[in-house]
Amino acid sequence: MTAPVTAPAPAAAGHRPSTSGPATGPGAHGGAPPGAAERAAWLENLLGDPDDPRNPHGYTPLLDADDRREIPAATEALLTDAGLTAELVPHELGGRLIRPDLLAQVLRPLFRRDVALGFGHGITSLFGASAVWAAGDTAQREATARVLLAGGRTPILHHELAHANAILRDEFTARPTPDGGFVLSGRKDVVINADRADAYVMYARTASSTGPRSHSVLLLDPERLPPGGLRRLPRALTPGMRGSRFAGLEFTDCPAGADTLVGDLGDGVPLALRTYQVNRCLIPATVVAGVDSVLRFAVRAAVTGRPAGVPPRRWHTVLAGVFADLLACDSMAVTGLRALSLLPDSSHLLAAAVKMTMPDLLREDLEELSTVLGAHGYDRGPRYGGFQKLVRDLPVAGLGHAGTAACQAVIVPQLPTLARRSWFRTDEPAGRLFLPRAPLPAFDYRALTLTGSDDVLTASLIGTAERLVPLRTTSDAWAALADLADAFVQEMRALREQCAALPDITHAALVDPRVCALADRYALVLAAAACLGVWQGQDGTGTFLSDPAWAVLALTRIGRRLGVPVPELPGNTTKAVLEEVLARYRDHRSFDLYDTRLAG
Repeated sequence: MTAPVTAPAPAAAGHRPSTSGPATGPGAHGGAPPGAAERAAWLENLLGDPDDPRNPHGYTPLLDADDRREIPAATEALLTDAGLTAELVPHELGGRLIRPDLLAQVLRPLFRRDVALGFGHGITSLFGASAVWAAGDTAQREATARVLLAGGRTPILHHELAHANAILRDEFTARPTPDGGFVLSGRKDVVINADRADAYVMYARTASSTGPRSHSVLLLDPERLPPGGLRRLPRALTPGMRGSRFAGLEFTDCPAGADTLVGDLGDGVPLALRTYQVNRCLIPATVVAGVDSVLRFAVRAAVTGRPAGVPPRRWHTVLAGVFADLLACDSMAVTGLRALSLLPDSSHLLAAAVKMTMPDLLREDLEELSTVLGAHGYDRGPRYGGFQKLVRDLPVAGLGHAGTAACQAVIVPQLPTLARRSWFRTDEPAGRLFLPRAPLPAFDYRALTLTGSDDVLTASLIGTAERLVPLRTTSDAWAALADLADAFVQEMRALREQCAALPDITHAALVDPRVCALADRYALVLAAAACLGVWQGQDGTGTFLSDPAWAVLALTRIGRRLGVPVPELPGNTTKAVLEEVLARYRDHRSFDLYDTRLAG
């Protein structure tokens, strides 16, 4: 059960990898310290001060490489030498991957500087390898580990940008042969790292009929494919992530052995649904670091030349509000990632809600920050040029509209069941779910399922709201927080009534705007629940996150988006949050939940 809430005291403001031998390599060590927080700090210092024009890994060379549509070679070499790809390999296979929330923490220094490089040199290889971690046999898992530990890449041959995440499209086919092998055909024009991959993870149609068993997953070593079977197509230029290597692939009657099949025949769609839980939380959790940098640009623009470094009053609400949004988004993303380890049988609902909700919130935040940046928002130089680059990169990186329908397809069918069996009935989760630094069981891709139907986050919301009732008289901030929590509980009651009345979900319901609106409202309630859970978990720490001010502001902004009644902000709320923004800016600390010291 979640701990009780008390009123705390006020807080102070290269080479081809080997395919034989043990699954170890230069990436397995790379000089990195053992703990995730320590590795994040190590990588932050390794990349150096991004504002220093002499830094070969700072904004100046990163933006110059983007203008030339080139990979920042010096920084990519640094990451390879540091063994960053070992973060993507499970610990039992010689890597450093123990939990997804720790992975996101380690990757943030890279994403804080360059989202495109974070994808190109980082997590897209995990998206491919995840099916192998979840269902591969021992030989496949060890071979994939060797590729990544040696700094190699494992791109995923899955969805086409032009039609979002429609995984049932006929881009690749794998016709089974009598000997258990396959004949591959098909083409994709936009695959990241297609021209420099050491292995491909292909989702291909293996059955002529439609349905959930129509696709399978294959692990392909390009060196083992016969000449002429695979043709690498020219590089594709994209409007964002301009330095990343996107190119095409075409398979023409290409034979592949029986040992390339990952899992069982027809496992493609179930594997995608299981493993995409990680992707749906990991992408927003790392992109938060990019928006963190934009908030830093905006604060810089607002305080430069100002007396005592205080921004004009007209920007107080924007800067404080975006900071509160970042903490709320981080609360949701980190909670979703931690649920993968703690609640692997029921984390799919939260993961889908994270991917549905956070892109919209972060895009709105960028629009607000653009008003603070003003003309600086069009600056291509190193002091502010990262803003335009991030705006270009995010849609290509998967934080655009792509995937919303797939996430709705996870949530919508569950709404009637949740309303009838889970909401206001499920027990609260363990409090450590919401504590970023609390220990959790090690994560195992093979434990992920789609069977659970309990909603522990709304249970936590209801419990917290009850515990806040006797604290209303403590202060205006506590009264506002109690009112906000109660408003979201009332929204849950309304959702329960409407969702319980839904008929059996059919395919038509997935495109019914009324049902999709219910899913959107539910996802925003989960964002509020995660925010309250993280705030409550800081009880007694005396830190800024234990102060109700940021939670009041964050929940007020979520409530306004949702259309629920929200109380007037207590008079000092914006001031308290803004003071923390300015303190973190002056002290070179991150704007996320971890509040880590930055290089510079």
